[in-house]
Amino acid sequence: MADTIFTKIINKEIPASIVYETDTVLAFKDINPKAPVHILIIPKLNIDRIQNFDTINHPDLLAHLVEAAQKIATDFNLAESGYRLVINNGDNGGQEVNHLHIHLLGGRKMTWPPG
Repeated sequence: MADTIFTKIINKEIPASIVYETDTVLAFKDINPKAPVHILIIPKLNIDRIQNFDTINHPDLLAHLVEAAQKIATDFNLAESGYRLVINNGDNGGQEVNHLHIHLLGGRKMTWPPG
């Protein structure tokens, strides 16, 4: 799989406003936020999309991503008021960067359907 902007952020080749990091996960502020709080949570593994995620070889990775979301939501005072987690998959699903990522959106009332 080719490198993406997210791979370059993981490798610290380009700057990002990092809010959380472990050995397996990196989270940073979205540069085009859709809510007052808009954080991208990515695995450090180079996985292009959720459809191609290998649960057998990486059984705990999604749990690590969700745990990161929970911690970040608490850090940004969203745990009680609520927030949204979104995973887009493929072009028609709205995925713009071919690297698995979760959007954490909060700080305002979310509407449905999202669009």
